[in-house]
Amino acid sequence: MDISTIVGVVASLAIVFTVQILEGGSPASILLIPSMLLVFGGAFMAGMAGGVLKDATGIGKQMQKAFLAKVTPPTKLVDNIVKLAERARREGLLALEDAVKTVEHPFLKRGLQLAIDGTDPEELHDILHAEIAAKKKADKAGSKLFENMGGYAPTIGIIGTVMGLVHVLANLSKPAGLGESISAAFVATLWGVLTANLIWLPIASRLSRLSAVEAEEMELVVDGVLAIQAGSNPRLVAQKLRSLLPPDEAKKAEAAANTKKAA
Repeated sequence: MDISTIVGVVASLAIVFTVQILEGGSPASILLIPSMLLVFGGAFMAGMAGGVLKDATGIGKQMQKAFLAKVTPPTKLVDNIVKLAERARREGLLALEDAVKTVEHPFLKRGLQLAIDGTDPEELHDILHAEIAAKKKADKAGSKLFENMGGYAPTIGIIGTVMGLVHVLANLSKPAGLGESISAAFVATLWGVLTANLIWLPIASRLSRLSAVEAEEMELVVDGVLAIQAGSNPRLVAQKLRSLLPPDEAKKAEAAANTKKAA
């Protein structure tokens, strides 16, 4: 599990409350239920209003993905594809029919099954790329809700502050409690800006980044499956797939391959 989002969000919130304490304030002074309810609830409802119901009902799944997603090294996927290419080269494409059952990567599994079924290479290319495009659209819709919430939250916080100040002005005859009331009024703006920049927008960026990583991985699979179907030399398959990796990952993959050869 990649914990960058968990660490980033939790640590940033912890810093906010730590600074509040260091400045002589109390965390309880900003943990006001009405302000938090307005900002969290209002941002979510405004985000839902700007999309479709499916986007809103899937927010739990998207948050789970953002916080708990696993980012596997692409070198492992390359190694698996090269092993399949070696077997296909040695025993023929149909020999992979049993191996497909043990493949864990769902997209690779579907691609191999299509290749084994005798799908035309151009059709195979189009089918797999269509699935990648569909996934990108779905992922973009998932992250868009959080982008919208990040855009609405500060303004909704200002609405809460204005509501609080209206209440303050209506009670000018009671000067004893004006300071506390004004302070409480600005808490809504604090939560609006805080949630937008420390929660919603980072989650949206995280989902977009995960989508890009997964799409790159799927592109890697497409090239690998087409190479296997064409009966390409496993060494050439390995070189081609490694060339598609980020420089650091490509160096690691090459080093691992050289270590295996030496062994």
